[in-house]
Amino acid sequence: MTKRIWEGAATLFVAAIAVFFLVHLVPGDPAQIVLGEKATPEAIQAIRKELGLDRPLYEQLGQYLSRLAKGDLGRSIRTGQSVTEEIRDRFPATLELSLISLILSAIVGILLGMFAAKKPGGLFDLFLGGVSVFGLSIPVFFLGLLLVLIFGSYLEWLPISGRLSYSVNYEPITGFILLDSLLSANWKLFCSGVEHLILPAITLATVPLSLIARLMRSSLLEALRTDYIRTARAKGQSEYWIFFKHGFRNALLPVITMIGFQFGLLLGGAILTENVFAWPGMGRWIVNSVEGRDYPAIQGAVLFFATGIILIMTLTDLLYRQIDPRLRVRG
Repeated sequence: MTKRIWEGAATLFVAAIAVFFLVHLVPGDPAQIVLGEKATPEAIQAIRKELGLDRPLYEQLGQYLSRLAKGDLGRSIRTGQSVTEEIRDRFPATLELSLISLILSAIVGILLGMFAAKKPGGLFDLFLGGVSVFGLSIPVFFLGLLLVLIFGSYLEWLPISGRLSYSVNYEPITGFILLDSLLSANWKLFCSGVEHLILPAITLATVPLSLIARLMRSSLLEALRTDYIRTARAKGQSEYWIFFKHGFRNALLPVITMIGFQFGLLLGGAILTENVFAWPGMGRWIVNSVEGRDYPAIQGAVLFFATGIILIMTLTDLLYRQIDPRLRVRG
């Protein structure tokens, strides 16, 4: 575990330096963007001096790393607000959307993979192949717009933007609407939150669902062809017991790794989905920060997501060890 902590810290350090140089290579002057096209050179120079952008790059890097060592992500150039506060305000919306999408993709993907592996080459197996190809080939933003057009504009079944209806009163407790609605027993709030989550969650879950389903099918088929499965059949054990006790449990190991990896990607991949559905999370904030050349906000967002992905992969590895006793013995 200590080795993983040091590896994670080294990864974050490299990511911090890389994102610093990458954002400074992006064309455009933040001071010019803040003041507008009609700003005078004197005003631009004053803003650059105030933000420290007039200093040499190595000095800016040194100050940046010094602030990071203290846990300070800086202040947004656009809003003047602390980057930490802006992340705290927006991250619950992104995390809630990503978690619901992950749960949806994991449950449906595992079930589809199991049913397909039950009769390989059958109709359901062919259906899974078609679903997987569709989910992996269609662009996320196009699928989102298609769902908005069909279920929002044409059928008018579901809302197409935001997290809540304007008629619903919401006083944040944790920032997670579904959790807060349960804590306050506000069922109107819960229903509105679920309605607004359906379309973006389906859109975001499409790719991981397809990957999980295909991996579950192939892993289960491989597990059912092993020697210990044939031995269990020779002992007269029931197919149900063999399928779930021996086959499913061993096939689930690589799927868990895939789910953990996909969760990290969902957090970062929510950017397109959030912009399609006007979801007030970190995705839209990052896009606005890039457009405004908001260096501290971009750097803070990238490091925040990098930290989250490292933590997720570490927890996934620990869960992997709990499921497979052989890894606990080796470790």
